[in-house]
Amino acid sequence: QVQLVESGGGLVQPGGSLRLSCAASRSIFIFDAMGWYRQAPGKERELVATFTTGGSTNYADSVKGRFTVSKDNAKNTVYLQMNSLKSEDTAVYRCNAVVLAGRAINYWGQGTQVTVSS
Repeated sequence: QVQLVESGGGLVQPGGSLRLSCAASRSIFIFDAMGWYRQAPGKERELVATFTTGGSTNYADSVKGRFTVSKDNAKNTVYLQMNSLKSEDTAVYRCNAVVLAGRAINYWGQGTQVTVSS
């Protein structure tokens, strides 16, 4: 089975920064796409940032210019660098990975809480 484990969440003041990590139990080369989603209380899950092995990236309008998704293939890890954090960024952030094999198979991490508050 594939496991994704997020870390790096916590409490940060508005304007601060955090870097989330998503460690995969297998080489991330097997994934056709990876990314980050978030869900705030009472809200639907939303896309934050995604990328494919080919290098295409996609960011939510609300985080463009503030968040950056990256990866370290040797460490089987995907990162989400979050700068200039706002209270509106408060949510549970989850890592996602997709394998395309006839049908798309989605894998999800357990989530890490990010709270932006003074």
